[in-house]
Amino acid sequence: MRLKGKHIILGLTGSIAAYKAAYLLRGLVKEGAEVQVVMTPAAKEFITPVTMSALSGRPVASEFFAANDGTWHSHVDMGQWADLMLIAPVTAATLGKMAHGIADNLLVTTYMSAKCPVYLAPAMDLDMFKHQSTLNNLETLRSYGDVILEPGEGELASGLHGKGRMQEPEQLVEEVVAFFHSKKKLLNKKVLVTAGPTYEKIDPVRFIGNYSSGKMGFALAEELAKEGAEVTLVTGPVHLKTTHPNIHRVDVESAMEMHNACLEHFPATDAAIMCAAVADYRPKEQADRKIKRKAGEMNIELQATEDIAAALGQLKTPSQRLVGFALETNDEKQNALAKMQKKNLDFIVLNSLQDNGAGFGVDTNKITILSKDNNAQEFELKQKTEVAVDIVKKLIGELTND
Repeated sequence: MRLKGKHIILGLTGSIAAYKAAYLLRGLVKEGAEVQVVMTPAAKEFITPVTMSALSGRPVASEFFAANDGTWHSHVDMGQWADLMLIAPVTAATLGKMAHGIADNLLVTTYMSAKCPVYLAPAMDLDMFKHQSTLNNLETLRSYGDVILEPGEGELASGLHGKGRMQEPEQLVEEVVAFFHSKKKLLNKKVLVTAGPTYEKIDPVRFIGNYSSGKMGFALAEELAKEGAEVTLVTGPVHLKTTHPNIHRVDVESAMEMHNACLEHFPATDAAIMCAAVADYRPKEQADRKIKRKAGEMNIELQATEDIAAALGQLKTPSQRLVGFALETNDEKQNALAKMQKKNLDFIVLNSLQDNGAGFGVDTNKITILSKDNNAQEFELKQKTEVAVDIVKKLIGELTND
C-alpha cells in the first residue's frame, strides 16, 4: 500500500464527472490513504454523500454545521490534518472562487486553510475551459503554488481526453503516489533568492524604483522549495505571497537593505539566484520631509547603489553556485556574458525587452540561459512558473554535476 498513513482531503464539486470520484476514492483507500471527503452542495446533486462515506469510512463534510446536533466542521483542523488536498473534479465556478478568495462553502474555506500542497483536476466543457477567465484563474492558482492536473499530450492526441476533461481516476491515484514518492533533487540544499524591485527614497513619499512585480523570483522560490530546498527569499516591495512552508521570507525596501540581508544569509547557502531588479542609483541625499513643489527645475544628485551580485561573487566558495539575471534592450548576449564574467556568476538568465511577453509586469517570460562554456540554451515564451522549472533544472545540474 503505497499511501499508507497519508492523510488526503478529497474535494468534490458539482460536475458531471463527480461520479468518477467514487472510483478515485476507492483507489486512494486501496493504497492505504486516510481520506476525508469534502463536498460542495452542488456535488451532492451528482453523487450522494452516503456513497462517499461508505467508501472512505468517514462522515462526509459538506456544510459548516452538522444538520442534527450543530457540530461544527472545522476547516482549519482539516487543513492542518492533511498531507495533500486533491479537488477532483473542480468546476470553473469553484476555480473562480478559489482564485479570488470567495469562501462561501466548506470546500473553499478548507482550501484556504490548508497547509499542504493542493492538486486540482479541472472538469468542464471545452468552451468554458478555453474562456479567458478560466485561463486567468488557473494561472492565478498556479502562482499560489497549486498543481493543475490536465491530460497529457499523448492522451489528447489519442482522443481519450479533451482539454477540460478530468483525468481518469487511475491516473489521479498515480499522480498522488508520485507526489509522495518522487525524489526531491534539492533535499538538504539551501538556496537564496532575491525578487522584486527596490525603492530608493527621495523623501518620505517619493522614491526611485522600477516596474518589477516579483513574479519571476517568487516562482523560482516556490519551484526550489518543491524540489526540497530550504529557501531564503529576500524580496523588495511586492504584493505577492509565498505558499510553500520551506520558504523563509525576508522583506526589504532599499538596495542597501537587500545587500545586507544577502550578505547575512549567503554564507550558509549552497546557491543563490539574483532575480531582483535592484535600482542602480539612489539619491545622494534623502529629505526627511516632503519636498514642496516650486517653480523652475529640481535636480537630484544620484549615487550608485550596492552591487549585490558582485559582492556575493567575491564571497562565493568553490562549492557554491551563483546565478544572475540580465534584462537587456540591445547587444543582449554580449552584455549578459560580460556581466556573468565580471560578477563571477556560474550562469546567467537573459531577458530581452525586445521579446513580446517578456519583462516586467506580465505572467510570461522568454529566456536564454548562458553558461561559462559559452553554451546558450534558448527557451520559448512560457508562463513564469514554467520558466522557473527550466532555471531550477539548470541549477540542479550545476549542484549535482548531473
